[in-house]
Amino acid sequence: MSKLRLMGQNQWNYTNNAPAWEERGLDCSSAVRMKGHLKIFKELMPDILGGQEVNKDMQLDLMLLIQEEKLPYTLIWGNMTPIFYRADKFELLDAEYLLYPKKFENYEGTFNDANSKACNMGVFRCKESGKVFIFATTHLWWRNGSNPAYYSYQAGSDEARRYQLQLANAMIDKYRAKYDNCPVVFVGDMNARTTSIALQYMVNDAGYTHAHDAAVEYATEEMGYCSCYPSAPAEKWIEGPYTNADDHIYVKGWDEGAIKRFDRYMPDYYLVLSDHAPVWVDVEM
Repeated sequence: MSKLRLMGQNQWNYTNNAPAWEERGLDCSSAVRMKGHLKIFKELMPDILGGQEVNKDMQLDLMLLIQEEKLPYTLIWGNMTPIFYRADKFELLDAEYLLYPKKFENYEGTFNDANSKACNMGVFRCKESGKVFIFATTHLWWRNGSNPAYYSYQAGSDEARRYQLQLANAMIDKYRAKYDNCPVVFVGDMNARTTSIALQYMVNDAGYTHAHDAAVEYATEEMGYCSCYPSAPAEKWIEGPYTNADDHIYVKGWDEGAIKRFDRYMPDYYLVLSDHAPVWVDVEM
């Protein structure tokens, strides 16, 4: 029996220090924030982490820090959705990266800014147990698709997120068929509530269960979001239920009781690192 910690984390795509931070004597550059993200790795020691909004400078800064600390992580390239995994614990059997299209039929505008909206996945064999599973990370389109009065409204956004998930699951299903219908952990900044048409598709059509509902020992009710922006760091975490979160974990194909814990990490020092708290599951296989 192997115990695994599988995590998702939006690390905030920002490279240089912002003028508003500099005026306060603060620094939100990648070089500084990645030291904080390294602390997250050291405190939580995820076995696999799927990132979102991790640009090339952030990846380099973080991997150099990881190397200096002699932490056992290897990087799977995925543009802004990389995967970090413990090479001492896993063998990588397969991997694929899917960049979501910019255009969505029948709707105007782009649905992929900065080429950051994508799905990255790996097929892993646990060296201890020999079991095989799929880990995938995604970042979905972000604009509001349901309220025309909202500042970030864009028609078709809800449908675009569902379509992106359909594309991601077509890719994942190809590898599930190749590897004997192995289980899946699918993490990501999905920019959608659990009641949205995108996440309802995950449950009702794609056959996933939200990790909150699958966890048998503990499930956080927090949404894990704060207002850490270029204009200023966050002062506190925003209260709200997990159903309203942007960051989710969905699971499929695991034995009953295998998902032990669904949690978020929300220390005060994290309020200057990103607007999204890390979210993870503890799994036994």
